[in-house]
Amino acid sequence: MALGITGQVAVAQQPSPPQMKTFVDALMKKMTLEEKLGQLNLLTSGEVVTGSAVSTGVEAKIKAGQVGAMLNMTKVDDIRKAQQMAVEQSRLKIPLLFGLDVVHGYKTTFPIPLALSCSWDMNMIERSARVAAMEASAVGINWTFSPMVDIARDARWGRIAEGSGEDPYLGSQIAAAMVRGYQGNNFADNSNILACVKHFALYGAAEAGRDYNTTDMSRVRMYNEYFPPYKAAIDAGAATVMTSFNEVDGIPATGNKWLMTDVLRRQWDFKGFVVTDYTAINEMMAHGMGDLAQVSALALNAGTDMDMVGEGFTGTIAQSLKAGKVNINTIDAACRRILEAKYKLGLFTDPYRNCKGDRSAELYTPEKRMEARKAATESFVLLRNQQQLLPLKKQGSIALIGPLAHSRVNMTGTWSVSADITQHPSLLEALQKEVGNAVKINYAKGANLTADSMLEVNSTMFGRSLNRDARSAAELRKEALEAAAKSDIIVAALGESSEMSGECASRTDIGIPDTQKELLQALTATGKPVVLVLFAGRPLTLPWENEHIPAILNVWFGGCEAGAAIADVLFGAVNPSGKLTTSFPQNIGQLPLYYSHKNTGRPLAGNDTWFTKFRSNYLDVSNEPLYPFGYGLSYTTFSYSDIRLSANQFKPGGNIKATVTVTNTGKYDGVEIVQLYTRDMVGSIARPVKELKGFQRIALKAGASQEITFTITENDLKFFNNELKYAAEPGLFKLFIGGNSRDVKETTFTLL
Repeated sequence: MALGITGQVAVAQQPSPPQMKTFVDALMKKMTLEEKLGQLNLLTSGEVVTGSAVSTGVEAKIKAGQVGAMLNMTKVDDIRKAQQMAVEQSRLKIPLLFGLDVVHGYKTTFPIPLALSCSWDMNMIERSARVAAMEASAVGINWTFSPMVDIARDARWGRIAEGSGEDPYLGSQIAAAMVRGYQGNNFADNSNILACVKHFALYGAAEAGRDYNTTDMSRVRMYNEYFPPYKAAIDAGAATVMTSFNEVDGIPATGNKWLMTDVLRRQWDFKGFVVTDYTAINEMMAHGMGDLAQVSALALNAGTDMDMVGEGFTGTIAQSLKAGKVNINTIDAACRRILEAKYKLGLFTDPYRNCKGDRSAELYTPEKRMEARKAATESFVLLRNQQQLLPLKKQGSIALIGPLAHSRVNMTGTWSVSADITQHPSLLEALQKEVGNAVKINYAKGANLTADSMLEVNSTMFGRSLNRDARSAAELRKEALEAAAKSDIIVAALGESSEMSGECASRTDIGIPDTQKELLQALTATGKPVVLVLFAGRPLTLPWENEHIPAILNVWFGGCEAGAAIADVLFGAVNPSGKLTTSFPQNIGQLPLYYSHKNTGRPLAGNDTWFTKFRSNYLDVSNEPLYPFGYGLSYTTFSYSDIRLSANQFKPGGNIKATVTVTNTGKYDGVEIVQLYTRDMVGSIARPVKELKGFQRIALKAGASQEITFTITENDLKFFNNELKYAAEPGLFKLFIGGNSRDVKETTFTLL
């Protein structure tokens, strides 16, 4: 397997440019200034809440040609009526786009994106986006605000749940796969929808992990570490891009011309249109960039084409045009890009293509649910399994305890806005179905989500309530201990609720919440074996759990089939294979934390203990993560041979091959994710201690071996130097292959 994206990236087929240009030219000649600005206006129905503002007078504005797109509509009849207003009652009959945050599925809900990334399975990830597009398009939606590709290295940031973790290489692979899944290779297929890569740019690096906060970094870091997934999505053909809330070099991204025009359009040759995030233009006023007219002109001149909900363009740009603050060519360019997107989708030929007929039979089918179930099993990460406690046997009795053990509404996780959350089985229901009469399950809630009732309210919004129990913590714990006493083994379903991560869900304490932790300690004190089924939308701090709990299965939020998937893994029908895409810290003080860090001038030496005076370390904890990037256990074990190189050096234009033999040394068939890393030992700028450059998922029968070969080329060694030139520099490189970023075999080679 060659490094990088192999083969040709499938890009959605486009109509003939001359035909599209002729059509759009003719249409724009008929448009008034007000109608052009109307195409730049994205309003919300208010049906789904994704921001604090709600649009008013929507129907009249559509009929007046003052709306280009709608978001947050989920009912096909409503979408059809809105489209009918646009194409039958407005002067120019220009169809609307209909967008929604279809982030990890529509009705068939897949695991949250962070969980999906832990599968390292590009085919499955692409398929999850394909299923989402098929279902969303069936109810009239033709535009999704996904994929979110922000690199995130601070687990305090709630929106880490929506992305693919900390690594730019893996994030780039996933970004491209998601775009291909949503858009397919031909927009003539009415199950393909527009993708929107977000949030451009650097949103995942918000200071202190606090949502919407300031971001500041060097351009070298931008290009090498944070830009690659956005670029990969553009190269895969992403039709639209969403701006981020943060500033870049002191200017909010939505009004940042260097970002939207110089980088996105000129350097990356992006041809689609740019939409703001929710009211991002208006929010530039709070950044101190001027009044609504000033920030609207700033955004338009920067290269932002569509205003989400804020109505700054329709409210102020006409006056700014008269005042010479913007010019008509800028307005026309933005309008053209939006009309071209509609043309590519075929909406001018058939504006009702996604909202006619009854396609409800395509939603939430048994086949799609089975795909979601398999995806969930691939996403789970086994963090501990002492004395091979897992898989469980279908015999005896199990105490199932915890506030997340019997909560249907929390199974799908954050940003599952269109899921029927009450229809998905809880873990208790799924386990009962799995074991039938073979196992006695003794259930107890055991604790509320947290001792703080207001924190629980804020963490269970949007109908995700855990139905807080009025009993005291002692009473709840007593009931749990009684269930444990009459059981052979304890399964504790603990962690975060679905809305403890996601947008505006930053946390300064990312451990298991207080009262749940006390419950877990009490269960451990019984002496019964404990399996922790950990629900989370981010890396959590688990040092106590790692020391005292023999088995920990991190199930994230697994989607509509999470309960059945957890049962599959707990009882061994599926051997877990997920690998972490974010480093788990020992404590909050280590954040931000990521494997591909650079050395300081005083790094710990290989023979140092975890603390040495006058070295770069902490007094109270080692520098190491609790669980490193790429880590994940299996019910079986794998061994790696030493690395064999086809040559020890190669010239630009050539390559070398690195081969290892991987052997399944355990008793179970299993899947291993073989990971390749490199390190540039001498560079014109400081280089990371390790960088992921390739990976392969392999299935091995118990006792079987397989040779795995990676091909390393000059392109795999390139980076942006201090002058932002992209090139590989000759010299010595280390090469690492293993099952995670820490436990690797190592060799060296030279680029001549």
